Amino acid sequence: MIDINTRIGWIGTGVMGAPMCAHLLSAGFPVCVHSRTRARAQALVDAGACWRGTPADVAGGCDIVFTMLGMPDEVESVYFGEQGLLPAVQPGRVLVDMSTTSPSLSRRIHDAAAEKAVRTVDAPVSGGDVGARNATLTVMAGGDRDTVASLQPLFDRIARVVSYMGAAGSGQHAKMCNQLVVAGTMIGVCEALVYAARAGLDCEELVEAIRPGAAGCWTLDNLAPRINRDDYAPGFMVEHFVKDLGIALDEAYRMGLKLPGLELAFDLYRQVRHSGYGRSGTQALVHVLRAMLME
Repeated sequence: MIDINTRIGWIGTGVMGAPMCAHLLSAGFPVCVHSRTRARAQALVDAGACWRGTPADVAGGCDIVFTMLGMPDEVESVYFGEQGLLPAVQPGRVLVDMSTTSPSLSRRIHDAAAEKAVRTVDAPVSGGDVGARNATLTVMAGGDRDTVASLQPLFDRIARVVSYMGAAGSGQHAKMCNQLVVAGTMIGVCEALVYAARAGLDCEELVEAIRPGAAGCWTLDNLAPRINRDDYAPGFMVEHFVKDLGIALDEAYRMGLKLPGLELAFDLYRQVRHSGYGRSGTQALVHVLRAMLME
């Protein structure tokens, strides 16, 4: 039973993790935080969160621990490392990984935690930095249904939609599907803007013209305006998107699927990263497409 005295742990205070954690803190829950760089968590500490030096320290004093990390190796270390969550977590606790990682890693975490009578949920999100700041994220949850349902009071503080997708790893599979759609949409939006510029159209007017119709989507609403004002700050970084697409490609191959659109997106985004935009937002794809236009 979650109440205002439920002790929350939060590990990972990046572009999305920090505002997500802040929503729980502002709701009055006692929150302990950890990140690789303390400075990234300082605003949360200043707002009342307690700092913990290791994931193990977080696990030792919290009822529910959330993780929001960038790369699978970080997830691996935070959960399985010598100072990680699993060696320190006590029976009856709940671990919620909101990172985007491989379904197989989520199942490994689930199985290892179950041996200690600890429940886990893989709960990746969609909605980017805007959704994190506005608490309008979409959560795709895998794990025990009752455990997911019990977390609803906390999910309600950071998300608008929570969908239960099935057993452990299913949330990550759903996130891979999400990223497939995002990748294809981003290619379409960026190509449309490159086409519009070459045709002599006003790109801002174009976006306003096509948004209400069948082309309307989150990417047009949120990222096309950033492209038009040359804003490539990350809501979601290219290097993380390359990671996600790589996971999706590996999973597709494992299932015997050939997905040419995914292969194209993976190749294009690796080019974006190679061009020096790995820490930029995913809208930086337009740079590669413009360069192709000039060849």
